[in-house]
Amino acid sequence: MPEPQVTGQSCLIIQAKLWQVPTGIEQIYPQSGWVEHNPETIWQTQLKVAHEVIQNVGISAGQIAGIGITNQRETTIVWNRETAEPIYNAIVWQDRRTAGFCDELKEKGLEKMVADKTGLVVDAYFSGTKIKWILDNVSGARELAKAGKLAFGTVDTWLIWKLTKGKLHISDVSNASRTLIYNIHSLKWDTELLALFDIPVEILPEVKPSSEFYGVTDSGFFETEIPIAGVAGDQQAALFGQMCIKQGMVKNTYGTGCFVVMNTGSKPIVSKHKLLTTIGWQIGEDVTYAIEGSIFIGGAVVQWLRDQLGIIKSSAEIEALANQVETSDGVSFVQGFVGLGAPHWDQYATGAIIGLRRGTGKAHIARAALEAIAFRSMEVIEIMVEDSGIELNELRVDGGAAVNNLLMQIQADAIQTKVVRPKVTETTALGAAYLAGLAVGFWENIDDIKQQWQVDKTFNPVSDTTQIKKVIKGWKKAVERSKNWYEE
Repeated sequence: MPEPQVTGQSCLIIQAKLWQVPTGIEQIYPQSGWVEHNPETIWQTQLKVAHEVIQNVGISAGQIAGIGITNQRETTIVWNRETAEPIYNAIVWQDRRTAGFCDELKEKGLEKMVADKTGLVVDAYFSGTKIKWILDNVSGARELAKAGKLAFGTVDTWLIWKLTKGKLHISDVSNASRTLIYNIHSLKWDTELLALFDIPVEILPEVKPSSEFYGVTDSGFFETEIPIAGVAGDQQAALFGQMCIKQGMVKNTYGTGCFVVMNTGSKPIVSKHKLLTTIGWQIGEDVTYAIEGSIFIGGAVVQWLRDQLGIIKSSAEIEALANQVETSDGVSFVQGFVGLGAPHWDQYATGAIIGLRRGTGKAHIARAALEAIAFRSMEVIEIMVEDSGIELNELRVDGGAAVNNLLMQIQADAIQTKVVRPKVTETTALGAAYLAGLAVGFWENIDDIKQQWQVDKTFNPVSDTTQIKKVIKGWKKAVERSKNWYEE
């Protein structure tokens, strides 16, 4: 089918992103440290949102230029090709069930080999160990896989499969680069890694560029076929949506976790401090690489204060509560609820609140929680600058928690660099839209897209450096106390 030609100004891009639908996606916790989603629920909520967008905007499906998809990258789904039914729940990126297997790989001295090929560290975070777990633990799965009857995908692949009723089994380079089985240099599934994880190549999707006309939706879902034309993992999509298109530009997304990503240009940079080397995106033949620090718990800290501790009724209340005090008064918060990601990569760390006194109140805890989000990001940014040799001129921010002015000011003070928030903070969805729009001609080129990005507010460092360094020193001590708390 030839690529569609787009005319007029009434075209719209739909972006599907899992965490844009906070209600309707049940968090399933079968055991401590296990996190799952129902793949069918993921699919149904996204289809519903797509129809709601069309209805609310008041357009017809025929006016839509293309669909861009962005997703939680490492969340793993395996399904039966013949029945289109998942053989197990989606294992979420936060899930830690394969931590023990990762320890075995480390004990065998395989970390360097894996890192050299994938740019990643050996950790339960990534998809490869999750695929292996499903194949090892679901009855009959290996036999079905060897017979070519199973398909693996991250959420992007699953949604495209469903949207096309099985005609397309694809992913893009940014998502593939997060599986622990994709070689980011050769841009191919790696046979040595597949053997290491005992994963048959037959279950894997075809890997495509991030901006390309892939195919169309099945005509049964909308009133017409709609092109699917852009795919990127959530953090890479946010990097593109923030228009961090030049080497050295950095963004931080404050979502469930925090993800600091630097554009490193056409060549991968290897971190000396266990930051991740990853693929940002591919447009045509041009591949853009990035270096990333993954912080597992970011905005989820605020959700925990709301849902588990009950000191706020809504996430928006935390800024006013934290502003009731001028300092956290020696309280340090460590958000190690699912271990610590970059640069620590401690699978057995714990969450902690340290420095409590009789006079400590919920406002101190709230402020310490915001400081923890900023300080974990600061750790990653400092190492990123050291590894890349590129000076940080500004930090572009996005995600739900980026609307918190106090958090953004704490962040600017912690890194002693200006923090820039755009008018549209959902840049993850924007990135997917931009990639799709490029492929179908909705935007002529990247320069055309750059005109879309506008500044909402800039936060410059204002805090006394001596005082902020003292707070950071205490927090770092708390982090060390939280490490290696649990034993497998």
